[in-house]
Amino acid sequence: MCRSIKTLRPPALPDEATPDDIRAAALQYVRKVSGFRAPAAHNREVFERAVDEITEATARLLATLEVRGGHSASASASASASASASAGAGAGVGPRSAPVRPQVPGSSPGVV
Repeated sequence: MCRSIKTLRPPALPDEATPDDIRAAALQYVRKVSGFRAPAAHNREVFERAVDEITEATARLLATLEVRGGHSASASASASASASASAGAGAGVGPRSAPVRPQVPGSSPGVV
């Protein structure tokens, strides 16, 4: 059930998540946690209230998250695409590459 919950922030989405995206994710979460695809009549109110509360919490979370480095969604997507292209071109990025130590003035570059 939760496999259909998608990442709702850039750069995973090219644009901001819509209210429908956020509500769908909240509904999937409540379904998974409760174990019910649809609640019985006597549980409908509490089920819907949980979906509403999780929708609101998710919207607040997404509104206040900052993408590291302050990049916009399009800049992050562009940077990600560039990094993928570079990795494919043999830029030394991958699981077997050794991490490179950042250059500090007055020191020689090296591999950690």
